[in-house]
Amino acid sequence: MRLSRDAGKTYPQKHERNLTEALPSLPAAVKIFGKDGTCAAIFLDFDSSVAGLDWVQADVRAVQSWLHSVGARWIEDYSPNGGRHVYIPLVRRVTFSEARDLVEALGTRYRTLDKTPHQNLLHGCMRTPGSPHKRGGHQELAMSLSVAYDIARRPNRATVWDAMTKDLAAEIKAVRALRQEETFTPATSDAPIIDQPVGRMSRAMQVLAQTGMYDTNRYASDSEARQAVILSAAAAGLKLLDVERRILQGTWPGLASFYARYAARHRLPSLRRDWSNALSYLSKNQAKGTEKNSVRRSPTSQPITQGAGIKGSSSISNPDAEHRYIRTWRNALRIREVNYQQIRTGMGRRMVLRALGEAAHMTGSRFVEFGVRSIAVATGLDHTTVGLHLRHLREEKDPLITLVEEARGTKGDLYMLTVPEELRRVAEDATWQKGKIHALRPVFRELGLPAAFVYEALEHSPGMPIAEIVRVARLSRSAVHEALEVLAAWNLAVRSPSRAWSVVAGTSLKQLAEQFGVLEAVAAQLQRYRNDRIIWREWLAKNVNTVPELLSPDEDYPWEMFEGPPDEWLLSDMAFNRTG
Repeated sequence: MRLSRDAGKTYPQKHERNLTEALPSLPAAVKIFGKDGTCAAIFLDFDSSVAGLDWVQADVRAVQSWLHSVGARWIEDYSPNGGRHVYIPLVRRVTFSEARDLVEALGTRYRTLDKTPHQNLLHGCMRTPGSPHKRGGHQELAMSLSVAYDIARRPNRATVWDAMTKDLAAEIKAVRALRQEETFTPATSDAPIIDQPVGRMSRAMQVLAQTGMYDTNRYASDSEARQAVILSAAAAGLKLLDVERRILQGTWPGLASFYARYAARHRLPSLRRDWSNALSYLSKNQAKGTEKNSVRRSPTSQPITQGAGIKGSSSISNPDAEHRYIRTWRNALRIREVNYQQIRTGMGRRMVLRALGEAAHMTGSRFVEFGVRSIAVATGLDHTTVGLHLRHLREEKDPLITLVEEARGTKGDLYMLTVPEELRRVAEDATWQKGKIHALRPVFRELGLPAAFVYEALEHSPGMPIAEIVRVARLSRSAVHEALEVLAAWNLAVRSPSRAWSVVAGTSLKQLAEQFGVLEAVAAQLQRYRNDRIIWREWLAKNVNTVPELLSPDEDYPWEMFEGPPDEWLLSDMAFNRTG
């Protein structure tokens, strides 16, 4: 189930919890599909906002008559705003594709039926009877509890499902045909399957494995789509064990749904046969694949340290001294962070400073020339928001960063990490914090900034009570409580019998990010910024004749909108390599 912390308006993925016998204390919605990409009931949601209450009632009466005609039993409830839910429990779980076809077919008959819950394998949810409603009141049964319980205990047999699909055969055929005529919406749908660096599947195949949605003009059936995913995984260098784990743990429910047509005991053997076929195909086309994969876009360039630009030399004269300075600056940051605890934008500014600290460690220099877009990728913020944070941070009294040189041409603003005099002695005397400094690791784009700060605190000092976490993480007690609840729900943190909290070392941040689909959002942000850079370089080419004529911020070009981002490898490195 997913809980709502805004009175039932939204049900975000980060608040997903296992079903429990006890009633949840917050509004809750039950996920329609399981980790295996199948569902145990059809959820029909009749929305009163589409055509009004009268039309909802007419549609519900019509669907009741239809269900009775095919011998089905159903549970029904209603919401305070007049919407109705009809649940059709099934003995045999049906795949995502089967359920979507049936609900979309019913949608051609009933105008107020909302088809979207069954069109989203990852996020399709429904409020069930007893759940609080966002407009007040609760979702209430339209029948006695004993009757509803009996229907849930004795769900509809496979013959009922066969009768429903037989009666809807024409409509199902029509919605499938319509799907072939429509443009497939995911922007990654035309990505190549095999032409990928080892270890990196194409974004299109990852999305297909997660969502089960594919272009029917490209793949005629679930079988073809699943073989495409398997082939892509094998070509990218994954192992069979990697694919099995993603299926069993729910990371790829879309791919799992393609195997749900088989009995449970036959699903993994079928996967292994597909894997063997994929390896055989790749072996036969090895020469072609080698030629393609030889042209790799790998971030092999080494970073140019920004200290060199200031000192006029090709390298930092004393790298050890620079790293000592950066670690001293981190001590100053820990001291100064208490100042951001009470302001609304405090967490964002703390994360921007962390991104600059991470960039300094990467380059081995206190001088940082990462553009706002690069920092945006590292923090999960919009680049315009990053720009505002940077302006406020450098205008503070005794700031932690100093603007050394404003942006020119394709170069971003040059910043220097600064240890304020008032903090210098304390920062130098304090013990350096062990480990890396992290900006926002991808999984916390979904779990939230408070969870990121709490997780970081537990990484550095395991076995902490809540009072100590509040002090170290610089968050309110309520924010820490909520963050710990989120971390515990995803097995990232655990509380000992002595009530001290620690991180769960065996849980992979990268795997969770993949499960949440966060890496897809990061890749989309990177692509958007690459496009910005192309536009900026084209403008430069038209308006600048020679390098010395690079324009300054007071010229006619809107620099705030198209500040030139740095090279791609910096963006990618900061985005994808922070796995914890």
